[in-house]
Amino acid sequence: MADDDPWLVVGLGNPGPSYAGNRHNVGFMVADLLGERVGSRFKAHKGRADLVEGRLVGRRVLVAKPKTYMNLSGGPAASLRDFFKVPAERIVAVHDELDIDFGRLRLKRGGGAGGHNGLRSLDSSLGTRDYLRVRVGIGRPPGRQDPADFVLKDFSATERKELGFVVDRAADAVEALLTGTLEAAQNTYHQDV
Repeated sequence: MADDDPWLVVGLGNPGPSYAGNRHNVGFMVADLLGERVGSRFKAHKGRADLVEGRLVGRRVLVAKPKTYMNLSGGPAASLRDFFKVPAERIVAVHDELDIDFGRLRLKRGGGAGGHNGLRSLDSSLGTRDYLRVRVGIGRPPGRQDPADFVLKDFSATERKELGFVVDRAADAVEALLTGTLEAAQNTYHQDV
């Protein structure tokens, strides 16, 4: 792999303003911040995604937000992978994670979808689970609230006070994956702050 081969960072979420503040859209929030850091605007790509192309921490990077709903996001990701010839080891998915407390991050390569429809779609469309993941904790729903309803609700007022910090830290974690090893990034970002 040449050092200037591109990385593909896919933020997972649902398109449209009615979903923008949902817990399920934290992947889009991180992608938006990464787009700002690249210094470019998202543009429509024929692969059914909004895309920013540029450089981030010295690496060639493609930051994508699929224009499909979460459960179909794998198709646009696979289309971009094929168009730009990105190997699986240079794909990073950024997504919400119910099984991690709000505000905490966990990074890994591979693994199951754990009931996350966006990851299930990525696994199926990419034909592999062997891509990097930045898992942004949103916590479990209170009481008996259905997890499907919980993820489609906006962050609470208390969570919103911390959300900017969480999104910033998740974007930093993506940058760490682009420039170093998974293990080094885990050592930094698995620390609870």
